[in-house]
Amino acid sequence: MPSFDVVSRIEMQEIDNAVSNAMKEITQRYDFKGSISKLERSDNIVTLLTEDDMKAKQVIEILTSHLIKRKIDPKAVKFKSSENASGNTIRQKYDLLEGIDQEMGKKITKMIKDTKLKVQAKIQGNELRISGAKKDNLQDVMSKINELKLELPLQFVNFRD
Repeated sequence: MPSFDVVSRIEMQEIDNAVSNAMKEITQRYDFKGSISKLERSDNIVTLLTEDDMKAKQVIEILTSHLIKRKIDPKAVKFKSSENASGNTIRQKYDLLEGIDQEMGKKITKMIKDTKLKVQAKIQGNELRISGAKKDNLQDVMSKINELKLELPLQFVNFRD
């Protein structure tokens, strides 16, 4: 029976590369001369330290452009919190979204059941397994999932006949 998996994965090495390239660009840009702007990644959090909101917005735009160059969906980075730090600076934290949580998995499976196609969707941890008798039905499901415009970057992997 044909099947495929719906996953949300990001390559941490590519995230590290994007962060280091963004930091390199920040140190070389004229408008950031004398600025205390830093980007760091630890586990699934990117931390930004800078003077004000305007510079923070510019740094995030730089990071987003480097993520796109590295073929990482910018939806994988989600704003978490902002706080004042020492020395008149602000610290912003961004979550790196990886995996499909239970709520999102239920939403996707409900949409699949609503299509009335002859496929089954199973939640397996932080991914979904979609199986059906016909490949055409599975391809229809893929297009329907893409039409949902979720705030999570999804990939379709492990397609089997």
